[in-house]
Amino acid sequence: MQSQSIETNNIKLHVLTDGPENGTSVVLLHGFPEFHYGWKKQVPALVQAGFRVIVPDQRGYNLSDKPKGVSAYDVDILAKDIVGLFDHFGIEQAKLVGHDWGAAVAWTVALNHPERLEKLVILNVPHPDVMVDFVLNNKTQRKKSWYVFFFQIPIFVEWILGRNNFHNLARMLAGSGRKSTFIEEDLVEYKKAWSQPGALTGMLNWYRAAFRRSLKYAFQRGHIPARRVKVPTLMLWGRRDVALSHAMVEPSIQLCENGEAVLFDKATHWVQHDEADEVNKRLIAFLR
Repeated sequence: MQSQSIETNNIKLHVLTDGPENGTSVVLLHGFPEFHYGWKKQVPALVQAGFRVIVPDQRGYNLSDKPKGVSAYDVDILAKDIVGLFDHFGIEQAKLVGHDWGAAVAWTVALNHPERLEKLVILNVPHPDVMVDFVLNNKTQRKKSWYVFFFQIPIFVEWILGRNNFHNLARMLAGSGRKSTFIEEDLVEYKKAWSQPGALTGMLNWYRAAFRRSLKYAFQRGHIPARRVKVPTLMLWGRRDVALSHAMVEPSIQLCENGEAVLFDKATHWVQHDEADEVNKRLIAFLR
């Protein structure tokens, strides 16, 4: 894969590209606590299918810029980062795929900039408005989201997760998947990315910015209808997600004017790792 640093939205993102330059572009957005490496099982399949694959490290992660301050990680700003990537690569309407926080950004691009998307693929994250409703009103989901509240504590959380060569963060990651989801070789790569100066705080600031945004939104929620997605959308979801209930899939799809959901009974939150072959088939068929 080719590596480059690209200016977008007043920052620089580290971006990897692969596949034919004249191929249809697909942009892959990773989540927490991954980086571009999280798509290692998808990139070869998409390239073999003829796509041009664009995989950024999002702001705060690995080799991309890590602006200071929680406000720099508001999801509307994160979405503009990606629209800037479209502009750089000359993509008028993108095929966008997101997992975890990358999916939250992808949803936001679809809601804020629908004219810039041709197709949207979401892995294991609900529509943002559905997520807020469930956290506010569903006790089960609120319990599953305990770590979001824990992540709000500055400095202390960085110390807990970073101590002993990121032992606790690695254990958290591995423990949320199958025994085979993350092998030791993977954890070595993740620890390299987490070790970049400012990365851990940058990564956590995504949660801190979202929490602040949710507090404001909670007071307005009863007066604002849920936003609808006009872009054709495919949701892929592992039922054994320990953090996000699959009960949020159906209400999310109901907010899509042209949406389809596929649930994987034995997959965890890391569905693109656990069911890579089937996920790749679904991606290629839908994106074509």
